[in-house]
Amino acid sequence: MKTLFKNATIVNFINDDINVISNGFLAVDGEYINYVGAEEPHSDFDVIKDMKGSILMPGLYNCHTHSPMTLLRGVGSDLPLDKWLFEEVFPVEDKLTAEDIEAASYLALMEMVSSGTVSFSDMYFEPERTCEAVGRVGIKANISRPVQCFDPSENPVDSTRIKQSLSLFDNYHKAFSDRVLVDFCIHAEYTCDEKTTRYYSELCNERKGNMHIHLSETDKEHVSCIVKYGKTPAAWFNDLGAFDSRAFAAHCVMLSDDDMCLLKEKNVSIVHNPTSNMKLGSGFAPVKKFVDKGLNVTLGTDGTASNNNLDMFEEMHLAAVIHNGYHKDATILKANEILKLATVNGAMLQGRENCGSSSRI
Repeated sequence: MKTLFKNATIVNFINDDINVISNGFLAVDGEYINYVGAEEPHSDFDVIKDMKGSILMPGLYNCHTHSPMTLLRGVGSDLPLDKWLFEEVFPVEDKLTAEDIEAASYLALMEMVSSGTVSFSDMYFEPERTCEAVGRVGIKANISRPVQCFDPSENPVDSTRIKQSLSLFDNYHKAFSDRVLVDFCIHAEYTCDEKTTRYYSELCNERKGNMHIHLSETDKEHVSCIVKYGKTPAAWFNDLGAFDSRAFAAHCVMLSDDDMCLLKEKNVSIVHNPTSNMKLGSGFAPVKKFVDKGLNVTLGTDGTASNNNLDMFEEMHLAAVIHNGYHKDATILKANEILKLATVNGAMLQGRENCGSSSRI
């Protein structure tokens, strides 16, 4: 089906600058945008929609969330990350069934679609239920089953979580016309051990996978890793092979300058989660430094338990203002940079090179 949207205010990018077309035209042929411009294209269209008074802009990419946590909205409020996670969240999650996760996934998708999100990067258990929900709703997603290890005697070859991750990749990667992509995922340094991380990273690299992790979210996590291993979490993951194929890291609040250089060298993308970092008292990620070093920086809501919503417009707003206040400088992040974080950069992180901006046609 060929559709033409006319008389719209169209917002997209030319290189790194925002471009606005007043009373513009956008044409769609099947699943793809094939024209954006100020002049009406000469073609036969099945549907013509008058968008006068409306804005058309690139869809938003939520690059780090846990969508089934819609059922945990508000759980563990007013607690720091470690207490929130181990004393409140994990005990509730242990009771969730596959049916719970399916229902929660649909709730999350409705919330994301209603606020402009077209794709998200997810880590959670029972991921097949979320994949099926994505397929039915029509959104895009990068889905992963997080790998953890709390038993140092466990042989990673026997890990149920790793087997589930590989099964997910084999059965759902590029499913639903490539709308579902399957990532690999190590939850965090503090929830996994060295042998499991090394073994699973090798499996990811063999498949040229995309690795999704939590990284240096808090000062406690960062310092504890240095005390335990004599290196930062970023160096720990790198030494175990987690960055040897495409990878992206959520939070990154406590990265050192050396960590940033390492992530740049390894082409690791960063996901900034301003609401979650504020709610859990984790701190202010040095986003300006990330951008200045040329890192691919994106935005994510995190799960609703550490945010209370999945609204990417709110994440853009917070990312645009909190760093100005922290640095006492109103020029830290410009509007075009913020919009890129939420659109083009997110599509790059997910491996969707033809997405993220209407200028990519």
